This record gives sequence, C-alpha cells and structure tokens, in this order.
Amino acid sequence: MSAAEPKSEQSPDAALKQLQQGNARFAASFKSDPKPTRARRLETAQKQHPIAIIVGCADSRTGPEIIFDQNIGDLFVVRTAGNVVDDHALGSIEYAVEHLGTRLVIVLGHARCGAVSAALDNGSAPGHIGSIVRDIRPSVEAVRGQAGELLVNAIKENVRRVAETVRQKAELGDLASAVKVAEAYYDLDTGKVAWLGPH
Repeated sequence: MSAAEPKSEQSPDAALKQLQQGNARFAASFKSDPKPTRARRLETAQKQHPIAIIVGCADSRTGPEIIFDQNIGDLFVVRTAGNVVDDHALGSIEYAVEHLGTRLVIVLGHARCGAVSAALDNGSAPGHIGSIVRDIRPSVEAVRGQAGELLVNAIKENVRRVAETVRQKAELGDLASAVKVAEAYYDLDTGKVAWLGPH
C-alpha cells in the first residue's frame, strides 16, 4: 500500500446504492456471472479505488465481495470473528479513508454468528478467542430481556456498538464529517442484507 495511491471519488451515498444493488443481484441470482478477473486484475494492479470499507466477520459464508456482487479492488475489507475492531482494524479504516479516499464504512454482522453465540453461551473462551468474546459480551447483556430472539438481538447490538466505536475512535481528522458509517445485517438463508443504521 502506498500513500500516493489515487483516491476514490465516489460519494458515500452513491457507494451505498451500488452495494445495495449488488446485494439485490446476489440474493436474486441462481448463479453468479463470471467477473472480468484478468482485465480487472490488470486494471487494479498498480492502484485501487475501493468504494467502501467493510468491517465484517471472518465467517467463511460472508465474503463481502460475493454478497455485494463486487469485483477486485471495489471493497477494502477488514474481517475479524464477530466483526470486532481493535487498533489494527481502526488503523486499516483510517488508511483507506485518508490514502484511498474511501468515504463509506459498513459494519456488517450476520445471522448465526458463532462469535456472538460464544459470548451468549458463557462469556469466556480459551486462548485469544477469549478477547473476542469479552468484547462482544456487553452487547449480549445490553439486549438480554428484550423481545425477540436473544442471539439476533445481540448480533445487531454488536453491529451498532462496533459502528459507534468506529465513529468515536477512528482518527479521521478533517475527513470525519465526510465519512458515513452504516450498519448492516446479512441473512445467511436469503442472501439479503438488511440495513440497520444510517443509510
């Protein structure tokens, strides 16, 4: 990655619309049309113009490029179990905003998230998994007793809290007012993304 890379010129609203349309195509299609991989690879080999930063879960079923029907170079993706953010993730977001000109951040949770399930079950886990569970645990406690399915509520609350962490802790300087942070929930069964927060 180079600080001199060209910057995206797409507005956050236009980027969001492109992703919404892409997800609609993905959810409605029986198969995915082949992407122009070779041409796009050559086009993006020396520069990138990602239209959005996706903070998503590492779950193998939730690849953002696939569920939003995008191509190489379209998305700047930060993935961890439970879509939690730490200093490294925040630094990655800051890089894409400052050096690539990306102005849309989407925090993407998903149905049946294993990391949130672990926080729901016992609140502890071995090894480094424990740090993920500890970060998600407050979301579980915040929605306990609310109407609806506890796991779904906790996943959506975790998305909201992670989005708020991005808003509060990402050091974007004068660019902060130009950046939109949206919250979303991906349904594994339907393939559809529901928008939870500002959009």
